[in-house]
Amino acid sequence: MLVGIPNLVYFIHYDLLAYIMGFKKTSDLIAVSFRVTETAAGVLTELEVPLQLDVLNNEIAVVVACDIDLSSPDGIAATNTEVTGGITATSAGAAVNVPGINDTNTIAVGEKAIRAAGFVDSGVSFQRAAQESYTGELDWIALIATNNFYAQIKGANNLTTKSMNGRLWLYRARADATTYAALVQSEVLSA
Repeated sequence: MLVGIPNLVYFIHYDLLAYIMGFKKTSDLIAVSFRVTETAAGVLTELEVPLQLDVLNNEIAVVVACDIDLSSPDGIAATNTEVTGGITATSAGAAVNVPGINDTNTIAVGEKAIRAAGFVDSGVSFQRAAQESYTGELDWIALIATNNFYAQIKGANNLTTKSMNGRLWLYRARADATTYAALVQSEVLSA
């Protein structure tokens, strides 16, 4: 209750809330699917996925969920193997590993690993459980202001190349000028 204004009920209209947030939804939900495969075993490989946003009209992509499906690492006796994949708003550039969830422009990261060093069999497998989108009450998980996003894959100590299938669920929105400028600057400067 506000001081001096007793017994008032406040209603917030969803469209007004979106406007207050700095952008307005302009499309229905869109699923963008992709697949990236290592160019050689153990080599970081990146795929650029175009979104074809209307940058002249401050269009952004509002990501509401994502899914990552990684190949399984090879089970090799006495050898630790793993597969790591990620989705980012900007390119990994000259990186040698998949960007982590601690990087500003990372949307999601998944990892599967087999720890077999010191074992004569193929070891024990592990999977990072939080590789997919947060399932709580979030309005969105990422905002992409540039015209594309990137998917990365890298295996370690595998005999064959590994791949990642993925999907982003998003909708298009039009940002006001100051919000758009801030989002673009944030993406570009933190790349």
